[in-house]
Amino acid sequence: MSEASDHPPFESDETFDRESEILKVLGHPIRLKIVAGLMSQSCNVKKIWECLSLPQATVSQHLALLKNKNIITGRREGVEVYYQVTSPEAIRIVTAIFGDSISCPGN
Repeated sequence: MSEASDHPPFESDETFDRESEILKVLGHPIRLKIVAGLMSQSCNVKKIWECLSLPQATVSQHLALLKNKNIITGRREGVEVYYQVTSPEAIRIVTAIFGDSISCPGN
């Protein structure tokens, strides 16, 4: 057994709170697919709902929640908004689940 360290064995409660919140959001299969897909490339809403074979309204609701939880951000290009994952915690979690084998969320 190793000696006790000067550093506490666990990170701050704030870290656990943030990770827990992201896990809750990613606990829905559609949101998990969206984040996994956006990790491989930024996409607009149309491409996402085409990949997932879901109605645009459904995808937009999930994107709004992901955006409100600061997991993704959107950048406007003309009339379209392209989404990308910006949360390092979400990237770590999804990478831990799927590794590097992430593609279009519908595949």
